[in-house]
Amino acid sequence: MAAELEELLGFLSSPSPPVKKAAVDIVRDYTGSEDGLQMLGKCCGVLLPSLSRLLAEKKEVSEPAAEALVNLSQNSDLAKKMVDTGVVETAMQILYKENCEITGLLVMLLVNLTQLDAGIDSLLQSGDEKMKGLYIMKLVRSFCTSSSERRGDPFEHVASVLVNISVRRILVFL
Repeated sequence: MAAELEELLGFLSSPSPPVKKAAVDIVRDYTGSEDGLQMLGKCCGVLLPSLSRLLAEKKEVSEPAAEALVNLSQNSDLAKKMVDTGVVETAMQILYKENCEITGLLVMLLVNLTQLDAGIDSLLQSGDEKMKGLYIMKLVRSFCTSSSERRGDPFEHVASVLVNISVRRILVFL
């Protein structure tokens, strides 16, 4: 099974859009089961950067890639590896690109990643004095200015990100 999985992950980098789409759809489907998550977790060194790159593709590829990352990020070990490989930064860059069609999924990914201290530090850009707080400022601005009258506001879950950060900050002071 390992050889087949490696071959599947190789197809995520295929120059052929239909092949890439088929591969990311299969990976997304694997993330829907516990066995699939365990199997994919063993290949996260290749999988996570590949899925992260696919977030910048057209919606037909980026959406299943984002869904897979959201599912994978529910596992704290995989979420930590995502933070370590720069998924927070990638999500924020893509989130604010013009015509982003996976906004809601990227926000959900940030919700999952900010359940970890490392994810919060990455989102707050704690290690960069010049950029510190820029990502969170953008998210708060988007949350406050998005229309609550729209159905399915893609920024509605930013509130959960803020809760994750606030809970951690309160626990630090206790």
